[in-house]
Amino acid sequence: MIGIIGAMEEEVAKLKELCEDREEIQKGPYFFVKGKLSGKEVVLCKAGIGKVNAAACTQALIDTFSPSQILNTGVAGAIAEEIHVLDLLVSKDAVQYDMDATEFGYPRGQIPREEDLAFPAEEKMIEKALAVGKTMQGFHTFLGRVATGDCFVSSQEKKEFLRKEFQASCCEMEGAAIAQIARKNGVPFLILRFISDEANTKAPMTYTEFERKAIAQSVDFVLEFLK
Repeated sequence: MIGIIGAMEEEVAKLKELCEDREEIQKGPYFFVKGKLSGKEVVLCKAGIGKVNAAACTQALIDTFSPSQILNTGVAGAIAEEIHVLDLLVSKDAVQYDMDATEFGYPRGQIPREEDLAFPAEEKMIEKALAVGKTMQGFHTFLGRVATGDCFVSSQEKKEFLRKEFQASCCEMEGAAIAQIARKNGVPFLILRFISDEANTKAPMTYTEFERKAIAQSVDFVLEFLK
């Protein structure tokens, strides 16, 4: 069974609607939809926005359904210069950029006493996502680092910081938290992010304009990926 997590209801609503043999299950504050998509057994959930919500939902998903792998789908702001609105970023790895324990000798972004600075995605899932990206039209597909923090990035200064300090390709608010919990539980994961804005001063307006289209592209991609 494949676990699929989105932060917002908009990011998973269409996938839930398309589920065959759907069953709704509530565990604590979370509502899961179990069923079939593209012939695969899946369980879908909305985590909520931010790292704490993402981590808690991921653990609930793992405890309840024991997924064989986790796919985190959603939208993000572009950081790398070559990535633009409505392009796709497939995660190579993910880092929590707002973690700062440098006073204790840790690199910026590394969680104290954790082995990794960034949490690597599963290689086979990466390969499949990149292969699917080549078959689809209307966007470019990139492999890169997801930078996660509890902040909507909308300044050129912050964007440059994430690019230079972390070599980030995109920024968002949940991916690395999901990655951390998946890795702790030994569950392979992959983060998919369609670009809704370019994380600059125009980001709030651009996000509003392109969010729906980015989510629609994400739904189409997930269905192809599951095949």
